[in-house]
Amino acid sequence: MEIRKADITTDYDGIWEIFHQVIASGDTYVIDPHTPKSALAKHWFADYMFTYVAVEDGVICGTYIIKPNQIDLGSHVANGSYMVHPSFQGKGIGKFLGEHSLQEAKSLGFKAMQFNIVVSTNTYAVKLWKNIGFQIMCTIPKAFNHKQLGLVDTYVMYQSFE
Repeated sequence: MEIRKADITTDYDGIWEIFHQVIASGDTYVIDPHTPKSALAKHWFADYMFTYVAVEDGVICGTYIIKPNQIDLGSHVANGSYMVHPSFQGKGIGKFLGEHSLQEAKSLGFKAMQFNIVVSTNTYAVKLWKNIGFQIMCTIPKAFNHKQLGLVDTYVMYQSFE
């Protein structure tokens, strides 16, 4: 498996396949599950984002973005979003993407990475991020409207590179 920078022209459909399935579940992302394909560009390919794909045997099986967490005086802290195609989950791709993104963020000059919303019921993600060095900084009560569970807590998670 390789991770490379994504190309909006050649990788759009492959990323959309993952993006659409992940947001449709309504259990991990704040993005509306009915978001149209045309909106992928603003969510995954904006000018201020660095977009990557994990490819195995010519198939895009995962993707992530890095972007500044905030503008201007907060732009030294990265933010990231990660998605693995449901048929490839449980194979360590999320960890591979996470570790790769930390190296990329450092090489891009970021000083830390922060996740603003990690859904507390997404136990796989919480465990993964803790295992690669993130800490839960705070809990935000009932900040995510889970499709099946209703309002659930979220975490702000953080890792310094210094």
